[in-house]
Amino acid sequence: MFGLRLAKRENPIRGGQFLAFTVGLLVALLIGAVLLVVAGHSPLDIYTTMADAAFGDPQAWSTTLNQAVPLGLAGLAVAVAGSMGLWNIGAEGQIIAGAIAGSWVARLGPDLAGPILIPLMILAAVVGGALLALGPALARAHLGVNEIITTLMLNEVAIRIVRYLVNGPWKDPASIGFPVAPELPDQAALPTLFERANIAVIIAAAVLAVFGYFAARSKWGFELRVAGSSEKAAEYVGISLKRKILTVLVLSGAIAGLVGGLRLGSTDRIVEGIAEGWGFAGIIVAALALMRPSGVAAVALAFGALRVGGVAIKGQGVPASISEIIQAIVLLGALGAAVFTTYRIDRAGSGSTSTEAATA
Repeated sequence: MFGLRLAKRENPIRGGQFLAFTVGLLVALLIGAVLLVVAGHSPLDIYTTMADAAFGDPQAWSTTLNQAVPLGLAGLAVAVAGSMGLWNIGAEGQIIAGAIAGSWVARLGPDLAGPILIPLMILAAVVGGALLALGPALARAHLGVNEIITTLMLNEVAIRIVRYLVNGPWKDPASIGFPVAPELPDQAALPTLFERANIAVIIAAAVLAVFGYFAARSKWGFELRVAGSSEKAAEYVGISLKRKILTVLVLSGAIAGLVGGLRLGSTDRIVEGIAEGWGFAGIIVAALALMRPSGVAAVALAFGALRVGGVAIKGQGVPASISEIIQAIVLLGALGAAVFTTYRIDRAGSGSTSTEAATA
């Protein structure tokens, strides 16, 4: 209509991932400032309150980290699959599966010492998440079934299983009214680091660092990117697509299951809403990180701070919708900016540029 089109850049802008998120954040804060002024609030005061709530003192940091841990790991689960062009929409169910498996171990060994019980619960949670992802992985690798559909459908299966357990075999006989599972053994709780933060922060940081490194600098990460960009190129260099699909989706489910195990160790019992929407939020985090595991940690920390700050400003009479709008605009702004780190706007019919745009 305007004689313009997108043409792929020969060399994407360096630091595009960081640039895209920064642009999205700035755009969101500017639009949020306008909304706050219209609502009769001072943007400077509100943003200062949000920053203090998220980073003002050790307790604020612990609250933000508690948000960032499940966001980061759930985002990593989605990003690992996304590195190969696959979509794991089932992280929510895999988190639940991990929590179920970890809780089952705690029920089997309630008298085990904490240093033994906690690793066993976490290991079981990882296996639980991986098992729930195994079916979609096999279906995608060997039958070509779309993994978006199968992983999404299994979310409901996991939700119904935990609901059955909490209301049936695992129901606490001493509970009155609302059905709950019995409390986990005291030694199942993750050791505290400071304030409200526990060692889940260290575990998550280690997992994110390891996967970020291997995705960016290892042969494994390179093969994922090749397989995700071109099946023919992958086959030409001897990469087994079936094996990669199977490995990546199961690994993605295992990371999501780890979230369930860590959340279980941060509470006193398993409940129906143990996943708390972290799996779906992880999709947003992965998208903001442009499906790159190396950027998930920073995005999760920033997004966790936005969540904490959003809760804090409710006490000042700011509508909760404004905080949610800001989070949504961060996503839209970052994704929009990400397009222009890889593509440029060209005038249609401008010689060789037009030809490049058409082939892009």
